Amino acid sequence: MKKILALLIALLMIATLGACRGDSAGGGGGGDDDAGFVGISMPTQSSPRWVDDGNNLAAQLQALGYRTILQYGEDVVADQIAQIEDMIVQGVDYLVIAAIDGSALGGVLAQAYEAGIVVIAYDRLIMDTPHVSYYTTFDNFAVGVMQANSLLMGLGIHDGATGPFNIELFGGSPDDNNAFFFYDGAMSVLQPLIDDGTLIVRSGQMGMDVVGTLGWAAERAQSRMEDLLTAFYSDARVDAVLSPYDGLSLGIISALRGAGYGTAAQPWPIVSGQDAVRASVQSIIDGEQFATVFKDTRDLAAATVRIIEALRAGNEAPVNDTTTYHNNVFAVPSYLLGIVHVDIHNWYEALIETGYYSADEFTF
Repeated sequence: MKKILALLIALLMIATLGACRGDSAGGGGGGDDDAGFVGISMPTQSSPRWVDDGNNLAAQLQALGYRTILQYGEDVVADQIAQIEDMIVQGVDYLVIAAIDGSALGGVLAQAYEAGIVVIAYDRLIMDTPHVSYYTTFDNFAVGVMQANSLLMGLGIHDGATGPFNIELFGGSPDDNNAFFFYDGAMSVLQPLIDDGTLIVRSGQMGMDVVGTLGWAAERAQSRMEDLLTAFYSDARVDAVLSPYDGLSLGIISALRGAGYGTAAQPWPIVSGQDAVRASVQSIIDGEQFATVFKDTRDLAAATVRIIEALRAGNEAPVNDTTTYHNNVFAVPSYLLGIVHVDIHNWYEALIETGYYSADEFTF
């Protein structure tokens, strides 16, 4: 039935979907379809993190005999939807999706459901639909807690410093459900210190509706940081910046550099991050960014593959959380992985000795 439905969809859509294929969107490969056929839909190639995710998933699945197709939506929701429709047309058995907009996929996932396709949300929860089967991710609330604690560590609060310290807050993209977990986790640590005056948000800008950064765009973070420095720090120093993602951190640091930070007279503020992207790791080595949260995407890919392998064998999918990640329809069965705090003291051990990066990728 799935193949028949896929053929009918193909006849209706082939004229409009051809442009969504091709080398720029990704590629396919792997086995002879005996193990299964997996469509991998990633959000963008502009972030090295998502390139690594896609490659890790494809390589691990192909090693087990699966045929794969890997495509990138390049942060255009309509293109990602078209690519997923194309995967349904081609008859995939499983869809692994890191959504650009987690609330925009209800229609195409209804098509996947009708075709009997298992849908796994990958690191970004797919919202407002019953047609997502599983979710693989890291403990996103804990990511925010770790980011906040890295700021307190850098400020010396854990060692008894009392402040007050000036801090500014940045959130992730409001169309990514994870951004709210990151922010809430961080604020569970920071809010009590804001309330007692240890930390001061000079701009008064708080809450994801105010501090969110649409599209996780570095240029938006840089522009907002420049505006904050101009409006609130002409006669004061910013001591720390909560940044939920390394791409934003790099934009924030660029704004700070332009305002004269990073000198002996005006040292860098403590800036957090996430994903251990190469440029941010180099920034940590260079003494600019204070820390990042390392999420080993090889492990995330492996957890996703284990779910697919279990289902293929007729077994229950391995999950370790069935209550936390509610997508406004139901709590999606999830597998959560651990995270690692990375700073100048352990970056080599965490990232080089584990084989995630090679030492020759950095200057130190």
